[in-house]
Amino acid sequence: MTNRNNPLLASAGLLVLRVALGVILTAHGWQKFSQYTIAGTTSSFEQMGIPAASVVAPIVASIELAGGIAVILGVFSRIFAALIALDMLGALFTVHLSAGIFVDQGGYELVAILAAAAIAIALAGPGKFALDHLFFGRKRAGVKAAV
Repeated sequence: MTNRNNPLLASAGLLVLRVALGVILTAHGWQKFSQYTIAGTTSSFEQMGIPAASVVAPIVASIELAGGIAVILGVFSRIFAALIALDMLGALFTVHLSAGIFVDQGGYELVAILAAAAIAIALAGPGKFALDHLFFGRKRAGVKAAV
């Protein structure tokens, strides 16, 4: 049985992907606001060489927190997933790529898989189990069968 013949199976897969991505991003965004604070996040970004860290830090924290919640709920999923993908690709290319793959060495494995998940949601949409589907219907949010 393929996803083409069972759109509910595809939507269930997208739900799992959305929840996993959203929980991780929400936690990281919340951490930047509450544990590290925006000032601390800005300082950390400056030490990592992130350009315009004082502007970027609150934007990244907001994208991760609000975007993570939005992706879990499936509201404006494609927009938030695209923003999350840009966030993760920025982290990959400005900080993590030079450290190699392994996250325990500062590598890119986490940001790469988060970017891939966000890109998948941005391209495929959130599936039927999403507020986007409820508000906008199948045409904009649903999983369409391949032709």
